[in-house]
Amino acid sequence: MINYVPTNCNTQFQSIDMIQQYKIIRSRKQYFQYCKILEKLVESNSKKDMDDIELLTLLIKKWDEENLPKLDTDPIQLIKALMKENQLKAIDLANILEVNKSTVSRILNYQKGLSKKSIRILSEYFAIAQEALNQPYKLKNEVNKKFKNASLMNTVKKMTQSEHSV
Repeated sequence: MINYVPTNCNTQFQSIDMIQQYKIIRSRKQYFQYCKILEKLVESNSKKDMDDIELLTLLIKKWDEENLPKLDTDPIQLIKALMKENQLKAIDLANILEVNKSTVSRILNYQKGLSKKSIRILSEYFAIAQEALNQPYKLKNEVNKKFKNASLMNTVKKMTQSEHSV
């Protein structure tokens, strides 16, 4: 267990003797509170706040690792996790992307790829790096939709000459 010692906080935010007690982050509300405190401490650029900055950084990083989607997740799974975290529905995503709901449905069901414009809009909206969304992933090929075997769905089938005849 970490023992907290009284510190004299003379930053623009606190100017009294107190015991600074940061705890493990257990809620989104606490997460955002700590993020705001960290941001203010970093802006103050005071050497006496370095311990608080380091501790808050560790606590926030731990929360991120446990609660935020991993960047190695395929882009569609990342979008779905971000939608869930932000309590968004497909129609909300359609409004954000300025497309219709069926386009969003096709994207979320791996039938349509993300455009560069969609990647830019989503990365700005969710405040994430574009690289997280600009990764390769397999699309379900419409031509092969009739096949029930999932291993066949993402492969291109060669059509015989008679199928192409008019």
